[in-house]
Amino acid sequence: MFRRLARVGETAQIVATIGLLVALPAAGLWLVELLAQAGAPVKPAENQFGLPGVGPSPAKSWQIADGVGIDSDQLITWVVTALVAVALWVLMRHTRLGLQLRAAVDNRSLTELRGISADRLSSVAWMIASGLAGLAGVLATPLLGLSAHDFTLFLFVSATAAVIGRFASVPLAFAGGLGLGVLQNLVAGYASFAESITGFRTAVPFLILFGGLLVLTRRARAAGIAAVDAPPVDHLAGASWGRRWGAWAGAGGLLCVAFYTITTPFWSGLLAQGLAIALVFMSFTVVTGLGAMVSLAQGTFVTGAALVAGLLMSRGWPFVAALAVGTCAAALLGALVALPALRLGGRSLALATLALAFLADQVLFQLRWLRNGDTGWSIPRPVFGPVDLSDDRALGVALVVLVALVAAGLSALRNSPSGRAMLAVRSAPAAAVASGVSVLRTKLLLFTLSAGLAGLGGVMYASYNTRITATDFTAMTGLVWLAVVVAAGVRRPEYAVVAGIVFAVAPRLLSDYVTESAHLPVILFGLAGLALANDPDGYCAAVPVRLARRRAGASRGSARTPRLNRRRGLMGRLRPGGFSPPSAWGTGAQRTYGSGAEPRFREGAG
Repeated sequence: MFRRLARVGETAQIVATIGLLVALPAAGLWLVELLAQAGAPVKPAENQFGLPGVGPSPAKSWQIADGVGIDSDQLITWVVTALVAVALWVLMRHTRLGLQLRAAVDNRSLTELRGISADRLSSVAWMIASGLAGLAGVLATPLLGLSAHDFTLFLFVSATAAVIGRFASVPLAFAGGLGLGVLQNLVAGYASFAESITGFRTAVPFLILFGGLLVLTRRARAAGIAAVDAPPVDHLAGASWGRRWGAWAGAGGLLCVAFYTITTPFWSGLLAQGLAIALVFMSFTVVTGLGAMVSLAQGTFVTGAALVAGLLMSRGWPFVAALAVGTCAAALLGALVALPALRLGGRSLALATLALAFLADQVLFQLRWLRNGDTGWSIPRPVFGPVDLSDDRALGVALVVLVALVAAGLSALRNSPSGRAMLAVRSAPAAAVASGVSVLRTKLLLFTLSAGLAGLGGVMYASYNTRITATDFTAMTGLVWLAVVVAAGVRRPEYAVVAGIVFAVAPRLLSDYVTESAHLPVILFGLAGLALANDPDGYCAAVPVRLARRRAGASRGSARTPRLNRRRGLMGRLRPGGFSPPSAWGTGAQRTYGSGAEPRFREGAG
């Protein structure tokens, strides 16, 4: 699956990985559902706890010292992990295969020049890594149970050990994993200051992950190539407004008319929900489409803005004022996230933003004054004079107008001097610095603007639901969002709108016509990221590219026909009696052919 992604941009690789991370657990759960429906004797695969390990059941326990005990499952896990670490270190450092694997990571092209298949090495690395991940899952079953969410969380916690080992040293990663477990237990048992901070103990691994990324990640060489990420060809560059935006404007108008004519109340609400989530998706257009930065904290900005707006409205603030303050709060939170994280890039930046998103879920959104318990805050829909947005049709039309204004603003930003600076930083950071563009300031602006736009969409989405809780939009939700919007096309805001509507409508269509299982839409949304191997800019962006290629092919075919006719005419003049001189043809003559072999000429035909 990833072989074709090896030669596309790093953003596409990260998104495809996240897509599989979302799709594969859902595929496993759906398979168990299908087996149960077919009559197979299987138990539910989700949220099963208290399961036995690979050792004796129940596990045997030993008391090593006063207050220090160990059971058979823990001992087996420790011994197996130590043996695997030693074997992996020997493989990577003292075997020919390990040398080839490290060489392929350092420079794939030079490795292939030595006659070594980098694709074969990649397959070996994937098999080893997947086997180790499966072994970890089996050993961790007594601790975690069978929960897709807990195992995914466990995966990101384990990334902390890899960061401590700088993604290169197996012994350091092994020691880092042990130290992480010890430190977390020490904090839980002896850090008295953490008792007043809800969720601090569970957030310790993410604090270490973020700190390790900042301190231990090595920066890559910034110069040496002219363009890191070449922009796609804009086939409508220089076209009139009607040709570029006419179809989108017509679609928006038809959608407004449909709200009051053909859509039922249910479908009006579903389309309004899609337009609200499209505002959030357009925040990815800013940070990933313009800035080429993968942010996995968009769900944090959405939740933060909605909680602040709900808190203010509970104090009597009007909707517009609460919306503005919530949006500014999300922008400020985005700036705070970006300041320490922007020295990173690529995968490290994605991991850092995800760590901060988990920190917000575990600590920030656990503050009682902010979350208002499990009930959250009520966010009533606004009323503007005679326009009452409590009607889904009126809300849908209002969201169409708001989405159109945001899309127009982002398009204007892209074509402005600031937007060209952002694209320069995306394409070639070293060249942008040489041209006097501040990379840090530009990325900070992108992050802040993206967070504010996500906050705006979050408040509108919460207004559609009329309530917000601290668990509505978790860090894991942001992973699905990213996979959906990048698969559709992250460089243009109009493609984010399509992604938002598809995200809202597709699950219902699948439920009505395919299966009622909630896992199939997640599988499809996750697997959509793999399509980036063929269309790195998304399937929506691929449509105009293919149409332009088809038109270009047709025009080349029509242009080739006259040249072919002229060549045939030239050969027709090679008679046994000699070659007719050009002066005999006439400058304004057109060749015509009768039934005989001799050509005739019709004067003045042009």
